[in-house]
Parts: sequence; C-alpha cells; structure tokens
Amino acid sequence: MTKSEHFILSFFMLFFGVIHAQTEKTDPLYKTIMLKDSLLFSVGYNTCNVIQMESLLSDNFEFYHDKGGFADKKKFIADVKNGLCKSPETYQVKRNLIKKSTEIYPMYKDGKIYAAIQNGDHEFYEKIEKQAEKLVGEAQFTHLWILENGEWKLKNSLSFNHHPKQTTDSETMFDNDLAMENWLKENKVPTIGLGIIEEGKLKEVKVFGDLQKGISAPQNTLFNVASLTKPVTAMVALRLISLGKWKLDEPLDSYWIDPDIANDPRHKKLTTRIILSHQTGFPNWRSMNKGKKLNFEFDPGTKYQYSGEGFEYLRKALEKKFQKPLEQLARELVFQPLGMKDTQYIWDQNTDEKRFAIGYNTELQPYPLEKNTEANAADDLHTTISDYGNFMVNVMKGKNLKPEVLREMIHKQVKTKENKYFGLGFEIYDLGNGEYALSHGGADQGTRCIAIVLPNSGKGIVIFTNVDDGYKVYEKLVIHYLGEQGKKIVEIETK
Repeated sequence: MTKSEHFILSFFMLFFGVIHAQTEKTDPLYKTIMLKDSLLFSVGYNTCNVIQMESLLSDNFEFYHDKGGFADKKKFIADVKNGLCKSPETYQVKRNLIKKSTEIYPMYKDGKIYAAIQNGDHEFYEKIEKQAEKLVGEAQFTHLWILENGEWKLKNSLSFNHHPKQTTDSETMFDNDLAMENWLKENKVPTIGLGIIEEGKLKEVKVFGDLQKGISAPQNTLFNVASLTKPVTAMVALRLISLGKWKLDEPLDSYWIDPDIANDPRHKKLTTRIILSHQTGFPNWRSMNKGKKLNFEFDPGTKYQYSGEGFEYLRKALEKKFQKPLEQLARELVFQPLGMKDTQYIWDQNTDEKRFAIGYNTELQPYPLEKNTEANAADDLHTTISDYGNFMVNVMKGKNLKPEVLREMIHKQVKTKENKYFGLGFEIYDLGNGEYALSHGGADQGTRCIAIVLPNSGKGIVIFTNVDDGYKVYEKLVIHYLGEQGKKIVEIETK
C-alpha cells in the first residue's frame, strides 16, 4: 500500500469511527474553523499572500487533488507561487466557499477536542478583467484541522469532484455572495438591496455593490424608492380610516380643491378610494401637459390611469384636515409603530448622506443628488431594505388595520390588465386557486425597485436598485425566491 493509499484509508476509518455530531453555526468551534478558512483562502489564497497561507498549514500538511494529484507542504506552496501567483496582475484564480454547504465535526481524544473535520463545497473564478471574474468550476472538499501547540493548523486537504460551473445556475448564484457580485457587474447594476420574506417574516437582508469606488454598500444603505412611496402614503390614509378619523368615500373637496380644476364640477367626485386605486382621471403629472396645469382626462371613477398627481391631491387634503405635514402623519401612524427609523419623505439633518445610494443612468453616469425638503406623497421616499421589508410584512398581515379596511385594500377595485388589478395603494395579481400577490414598483431617474408579497404563503421579496435599467434583474430574482407563484407573476407581466 502506498503512502497516499494508507493515508486515505486511515483518514476515512477515523472519519467514520470517531467523529461526533455536526456542530451548530453558533458553536465556538464552527466560528473558529470558519475564521481559519477565511484567513487561509480569502486573505491568503485569493490575494496570493503565500506567507499567510503557509502560516496556517501544518508542517506535515498533505494535499490530495482529484486532477492534480498529491502534494506535501513544500510542493503545495511552490505550486501556488509558480502557478496561481506567478503573474497575479494579469491572471488570478479565486476560491469562494459556499457557506451553506459547510459542515464541521469535532474529534475528541480523552474528552477533549484535538481535531475537526470540515466538509463543504467551493467554487473557483478566473480573473478575466481588472474588476471581473468568471465562474469556471466547483468541487467538494474535506479538510482535517488539528490543534498543534494550541494553534489550529490544516493537516490534510482533499479537493475532489471538480467540474465546470456556469453563472446561470441561479440555485448557486443567489446563495453565493461572490457570484452575486459578479452577476451584478455583468448587468451593470452598481448597488442592489434584497429583502427576503419567508413564513411571514423578513428573514434575510442582503445589499451588494459599492456606494463609491472601494466603499462597499452597507446593509442599511439608503435608497430612493420612487413610487414605492405610494404604498406608504396609502397606509397613512388607511390607518386614519381604521381609527375613524378619515373616510374612504368622503369627497375631498371639504378639505382641498386644486385651483386648476376649481371650475370643473368633477372635482366633487374625488375620494380617497378613487385616488388610491388610480381612477382620478388625472395625468401622471401636470408637468406633462402643455400648460403645466392639472386637468381631468376622463370622469373620475370610470377607469384606471396611473397618477402621482392623485396622491399629491390626497396629501394636500390630509394636511389641511389634520394641520400636520405628511412627514409627521407618516411618522406617527406608520414609521414609529413599525419601527421604521431609517425612512423619510424629506431630506433633513437626520439623513445620512454617507449611506445613500446615488442613482445612475445606463452608462453608469451619476445623476445629481436631489434633496427634497417637502414631502411628495407619490415619490422620492428614502428608506432601507430592512425598513421597507418589515413594512411589507405588516402590509401582508394587515397590521393596525381594521378587518373591513384590510378587505377594501385587497379588493380588486379596478382591472389594469388580464389577471392584474389595483386595490387601495397596491397592485393585485390574481394567481388562481385563491392565491394572490400584493405588489408595487418604483421607477425614476437612477432607481428601479419593486416589492411583492404573497399573503397566503407568507413569502415575499423587496428589490432596490440604483440604475435606470435595474428592472432587468427582477425576473430571475422573483422566480428564484417566489418559485411557481413568481413565475405566474412574471407571466402576467410579460403577456
């Protein structure tokens, strides 16, 4: 029996005979081995820091590769120096650990841990440009870490089942931070925020990309979410209705009449219901008209036409009635009750500009930063994935709404296309068999965003991007996280 064959036989006898239960991710051993893995590969291998790598290897280190054969420590380090790191400026291979695949098992002797087995999957990327890598393959690995004089060292490494891998495999990509970063670069999306809702809870918040060159976007990055402002304004009105302080079908002319339409008797038909379901007859914005004046393009309540002007009309009526700006009403009725500490209609001294994701056009040229000092009920809300994700969770549950008000909110007020309707403040997708989705999108210069929840299953997704064509990443994300229901939503949208 050769030395290599003897090692493998002994290794697997040890593995199956002495190994204990897998450690939890909260266990100190798990955290220690994951740190050592990061130091070995993220700090060492991926940056050609050979000294760092060598310091984590046992003097008796042995490496077994199903394509490259056996190497001891001396040969392994030489291969890294003369191969991977020979010309790091022009070529480099990067290893990425698939964290969800990692299993760590303690090994005991006389009741004390003396070694640990680490099993998992890893991927490899080739550097194809200065700022881009291409996913070229994946493999499985088994590592034997041992304590030598109180220090954890890698004693044996087996890397096997190497095979090609493509970035189109979304099952891997969306659970892999490095693959996600590369996918966004390919799609020219500077920053993206993702909120993943499962079992009626915001389970995961992810933010990828940079705020500026060399400055990674933090999880609490602030985004301008454009028309995702409208659902928040809608919830302000619905909360007031639930409290008995406002009426869904009361004409608004008791509180506000826009001077541009004062002489048109149709203003008497405007109600909160008509505004929240986009049936006002207004254009999206009066600035789109030649004379820049507000007008009716059809009788209110007769058909659907999306309008930001309608929401601004509602804002002015609410502010007249309650003698408070919309920002204050929202803070009292929505932001504070739901713990939305990072959400504002306006830009003031509390806005942290260092966390703000500025918008870009499709050529990745930045737009000027607008700092609104007056609330717009339909546009320009600043928020985080965490805040808006939790907002959508509460929308899904109808929190702080009376049952009859929630029923009106999710009622199909007006049809907008086949299997798609507007309720009160939200779009409604009819997915069949009693299943439905509540959604809203946002689009403006330098921002594309969308929020979708599935009340029956408790699933949902929030996507924020800061580029004009950020919508191009929606489909894969929606289908990946919402499954068959996500496919149905995409089908409705693309018919």
